[in-house]
This record gives sequence, structure tokens and C-alpha cells, in this order.
Amino acid sequence: MSRTAARSWTSRVIAQVLAAGLAVAGLASLDRPETSSPLTAEPAAVSTHQNDVTPPPMGWASWNGFLSSIDHNVIKQQADALAFSGMAAAGYKYVNLDDGWWQGQRDANGNIVVDENLWPGGMKAIADYIHGKGLKAGIYTDAGKNGCGYYYPTTRPAAPNTGMEGHYQQDLETFQRWGFDYVKIDWCGGKEEGLDQETTYKQIAAANEAASAVTGRKLVLSFCEWGTGRPWNWATGYGDLWRTSHDLLQPKESPSLTKMYHNFDEALQPAAQHTGYYNDPDMLTVGVNGMTAARNRLHMSLWSIAGAPLLAGNNLATMSTETRDILTNPEVLAVNQDQRGLQGVKVAEDTRDLQVYGKVLAGTGKRAVMLFNRTGSAANITVRWADLGLTPASASVRNAWTRTDAGSFGTGYTTSVPANDAVLLTVSGTEASGSTYEDTTTATTPTFSNVTASTAGTKLVDITYANRGSTARKATIQVNGQYKYVVAFPPTGSATTYRTVSVLAHLAKGANTVKFAAISGSTAPDIDALRVQGIPGADGLALVGSASDRCLDIEKNTYVNSTQAQLWECSGGRNQTFTHTSRGELVVYGSKCLDADANGTKVVIGDCTGGTSQKWTVNSGGTITNNLSGLCLDASGAATANGTRLILWTCNGQSNQKWTPT
Repeated sequence: MSRTAARSWTSRVIAQVLAAGLAVAGLASLDRPETSSPLTAEPAAVSTHQNDVTPPPMGWASWNGFLSSIDHNVIKQQADALAFSGMAAAGYKYVNLDDGWWQGQRDANGNIVVDENLWPGGMKAIADYIHGKGLKAGIYTDAGKNGCGYYYPTTRPAAPNTGMEGHYQQDLETFQRWGFDYVKIDWCGGKEEGLDQETTYKQIAAANEAASAVTGRKLVLSFCEWGTGRPWNWATGYGDLWRTSHDLLQPKESPSLTKMYHNFDEALQPAAQHTGYYNDPDMLTVGVNGMTAARNRLHMSLWSIAGAPLLAGNNLATMSTETRDILTNPEVLAVNQDQRGLQGVKVAEDTRDLQVYGKVLAGTGKRAVMLFNRTGSAANITVRWADLGLTPASASVRNAWTRTDAGSFGTGYTTSVPANDAVLLTVSGTEASGSTYEDTTTATTPTFSNVTASTAGTKLVDITYANRGSTARKATIQVNGQYKYVVAFPPTGSATTYRTVSVLAHLAKGANTVKFAAISGSTAPDIDALRVQGIPGADGLALVGSASDRCLDIEKNTYVNSTQAQLWECSGGRNQTFTHTSRGELVVYGSKCLDADANGTKVVIGDCTGGTSQKWTVNSGGTITNNLSGLCLDASGAATANGTRLILWTCNGQSNQKWTPT
């Protein structure tokens, strides 16, 4: 009998015994702490040993500090400063050339020709210089025929033909041969030409693989289409990181608190970020003109709890000691670089704009917490351990910025947070119990049916697997009818050594199907079990139409204000999970409120403002009425199909105006 067959046979016996004892059909659901009695012990193949994943990139990029005015001397100076300032020792490894390095000339064979007055010895010489400092080198291009410097010139004249369209593999091979390690691929040309974001960037990812097969090198891919094509739905596993919003800092602008908050909110796409793939809210503005020390710390707190890439944009050669110390605080960076690779999620907002975010860290019972005050006055904010997926038992608290212990506290912790500021904490407590599901088949990429959740919301899912290869293997994960995401599974050492990687998945209340699938042309890991644990503060509810049996849904996980709500088949996705706050709002994604006012008006999402048009009453008869207009949430035309748009209409008692919160 093969190893896989023997293990699967053993697993089936264990599952049958458990099923008989617990009256569970199909997969064994073990809803108990991990320190159970022998009679209900976890299947042997369920692991609690977490594998480290690639953390978000750290480094420096030229745009925010120099716009397109870069050359060999500027980049050498910044590489020297990165190496000697303590930044590199703190983890900042990439030196990334942004727009402006190339003026768009190609030779008769289509190869890039650069200005050697700007780049003596060519681009390989500057990559070699960066590598000589023990650092990694990054470069810039565009998905279209022309780059952003052509459409939006700054400190150099518009340069045509600076994009890579028509030369995808050729240019990527060139970058690899020059020795670059990372490439940012912008979207100005793609936008102007009307290209499709998903199609184009997946073509570029395939071209990168093909180029690597020729050169033996591979580039980290940074997709920069500003979130316009909703890359959180499709980019995981194709890009290593992808922008989720527009630029944080435009030329001739001062840093904006409003933009910082906006970019942070739109980067919170937790199902897409895991196992070495990252949502990117844009380069840091820490240390640039207009940023105070307090604002710099807030910026770092936001990007750290989000697990965002950290690409400094200030002039490293002239930065102050204060700026350097903020950029290199080891405990703040440890939150960002945590090797579980997950994103923080909002777990509480008891009072408008006084918010709590929690991030699951590597280890057991470990969390990072950000208490975020978005108001103009100092206020107390409380984090509750239960909201984080910890038990209410006493937990120890440490302030990451001051690097001091706050003490041990039962059930939660409260502290004062200054106006428009955040307190970043690490918490060590007791992990709450979860449910485990063992694969009882011979499949390496199984389907887990009846994965049960008592509430809709974001859950921590630890995946037990084996990978005897020498490199990461990939498979897709899909919950119900939601989008598929590529998951990377690092080596475990052997086919019988099991480890876990973690994802954040959005589950519906009740039974869910979690399906893994192999990726064509690649070897899949051997996936054996799941452990599912709640993050109660991220829970919500679905609103199911009585006539349609479909859910109130925001199309394709879009964040765009004024997007009209619709009916869609219920899947448990984050775009179908709403929080009905104590203030009467129906909040989706943690930051967007359902909004409408007059008869026939579209029901849309918008930034939460506290306005009466964003407040709703869920009535005992099943209707949901808008507090401003008194009108009912209505499926237009009494239609029941997927895509039916939602409006306000005079309440009439019909079933298309009745909803079941689930």
C-alpha cells in the first residue's frame, strides 16, 4: 500500500470512529480545544506546526522623493544610504527605480537602449552596484505601449514607447539578464489603450515564467493598476503584490491624511492576502515634506497592521535620525513582517471612527492590535480578546512603538488614543477553540464539505499539507461560489512531514464547501486537513431576499462609491456580509455604508458619514426601511434573478421587500 493510500485508509478509520461517536456524517468536525481527551484526539495528520511564508517586500523606491529625475548617481547615493543607515539591517532590501529611467528607444531587434550618460555601463552596472551593497534591485515599466511619463511628464519631457506591450517576454528577459530582482508594472498605457486588467497582467505573469525558463532568474511582480480592475479577486499567485488604490502622493501635493485613510481602507482585502501575496496601498510617505513624527508613526502603524509592502520614498541620504528610527522600529516591523503572512481586519467600532483592528500572528494566541482614532479628539478605545479569536482569559499587552509592557488584562484592554492617531499593540493570550476537518479521500487537493460556521464572517483557516519538493507548490482554494485564490505551500521536507499555512476565508452561516484544486502544469501539495477558527469581531450577517432566496450583494467585491447593490446567489463572501451597527448602519467591507433616500432611488454603497440616509431599521415583519425616507429596501421589478438591482420603494408588503438576516 502506498504512503498516501495508507494514510488515507487510516484517516477513514479515524473518521468513521469519530462519526459513529459524534453522529457526524461525511467529514469529521471536531469543535473542541486542541488539548482534548484521547477519545476525541485530532487526526494524526492535523498539524499545528506553522510554516513561514515570504513576508511583504521592504525597500526604497525613487518616485516619491525624486519623481523622474533619477540616474546612476542618485540611485548609488540612495543604495549607499540604505546600506549604511541601518535600514538594510532592519530589513529594507530593495532599491527600486521608478518611472524616468528609460527614454523609450529600442534597437532594430526591439531591445531596450538606455542613455549611458544617465546610466554609465548600462542598467546591468547599476543592478550590480546595488547587489554589491548586499541589496536587491527593482525596475519599472508599463503594461501598455507608453508609460506614465509619456502621459503625465514631471521632471523630464514626455518619452514615447516606454511601455512593454508587444515585448512582454523580451523585456522581462532583459530585466532578468541585467540582474534585476523586482519589476513594478504600471497601467497608464494600459488604461489609455482600454486593455483589460486581469487579462493583461496574467499575460505578463505567463511571460515572466517563460522568461525565467530562459534565464534561470525570476522577478517579483508588482502589479500597479491602482485597484481599477479589482485585482484582489484574481491577482493572488500571479502577482506577488498588487496596488489596491490610486497614488498616495501626487506630484506637487503634500501628504494627505484623507488619502492615507482611503488607501488603508481599500487595501483591506483579507481573503486575497496570504502565503506570500500582498495587497499594496502604495509606497510610504514617511519622512517626506509635510509629514510630522506623529503622522509618520500613524502611517507605519496602518501599513503594518495591514501587512502591506514597505517601500520608503523619502530621501535616505538626508533623512533625520527621527525618521530613520520610525522606519526601523523593530517591533513595528515585526508586526508587518510576521511570517504567517496575514492581513489585519476590523474587529470593532463601538463608536463611529473609534476602530479596533486585529491581525493573527505566527504562534499560538498571538495577535497584533491597532486602536485607531479617526476623530479630531482624543478618546478611549477598548479591544476585547473575544473579538480577536482569543478566550476572555487574561492576556499580556505590549506597546510596539514604546517597546514597553503594559501588563496583563482580563477580557480586554482600554487606553486613550490621541486624535487622528493609533496605538499599536501586541497581545499574547489563549487561542479560542476551533473545528478541524480531516480529508478522508485519496485526493491531494480535496473538497471539504459541511465546513460549518455558526456566524457569517471572516475566519482563520489553517491548512495542513505536505510538500516534499524543494520549492513552494501551488493550489487554488475556493469557498462556495466565491473567487478562487492561489495558495502557495512551502516545502515541508518530506511527504510525511506536515505543516500548516494560513488564510483568511469568508464563510456563510451554516454549511460551507471549501474546494482545493490543482493548477494546470504544476505539482500540487498533498492537502490533508483544515482547522477553522472564528474571529468574532469580523462577523456579520447576510440579508437574504424572501422572494429570491438570494443575498444582498455588492458586485464583484467592488469598493467604488455609488455602486448599486444587487441580488446574487448566496456564497458567504465579504461583499455579502454586513454589520448592522448600534448606530443603525449596514456596513460592508468594514468601511462602506448602504445608502439611499428617495422613492425609486438606487441603493448604493458609500463612505460612512453618519447621515440619516445611511441608517436602516430591520423590522420584525421582514422589511428593512431607510430612516431618512421611510421607504423599503426593494428588489426592483419584483425580479429574483442574479443581478437584480436594489432600490428604495414605497412599502407594499410584497415578498421582494422582505429580507431574512442570517
